[in-house]
Amino acid sequence: MNRIKILLVVGAALLAFAGAQAQSLPSVRIRGSITAFDGHELQLKTRDGKDLKVGIGDATKINVLTPLKLKDIKQGSFVGVTAIQHGPGTPLQAREVHLFTLAQRGTGEGHYDWDLEPGSSMTNANVDAIVSTNNGKELKLSYKGGSQQILVTGDVPIVAIKPADKSLLQAGAQIFCIAQQAADGSLTAQHISVGEHGLKPPM
Repeated sequence: MNRIKILLVVGAALLAFAGAQAQSLPSVRIRGSITAFDGHELQLKTRDGKDLKVGIGDATKINVLTPLKLKDIKQGSFVGVTAIQHGPGTPLQAREVHLFTLAQRGTGEGHYDWDLEPGSSMTNANVDAIVSTNNGKELKLSYKGGSQQILVTGDVPIVAIKPADKSLLQAGAQIFCIAQQAADGSLTAQHISVGEHGLKPPM
């Protein structure tokens, strides 16, 4: 193999490695309150008392969370449900439910581990049916590749999640943020959900 071919092979390998590194940058979930915002960088106090700085880019999506009632969840709605299971064979019990807009249907679809509390899960799915039980309402959910049944009791917080803008990023606002962490440790927000009027994001 001549020198030019070697350089081309090495260059292609480096590009592939760089692409893989970019795709593998870890995501970090952050819960806390805004202490300052300069238009480009958020300063946050996390729920465990840490001070963080998170960059805001053109691609950062911002949503506002507003309170709802369980009756606002309908058959055919697309929702996200954080839930916990108290033991093998026991039903999943909702810790919170958030209702997506029609345009957001499909966001994060599936059932996977979550970090609201130890053993929690997240299910983003279509509501196929709502069944009344002695303990509340049971949501029958389906997503690509599976389904779940989750009990929602009357004390579970329910919120709507709707697109918003940077004007909500004010000191004192409570947020839930998914950020991407670069190799140098810096954070850039991908998604930010801001609670309206001091509402604490329940997810």
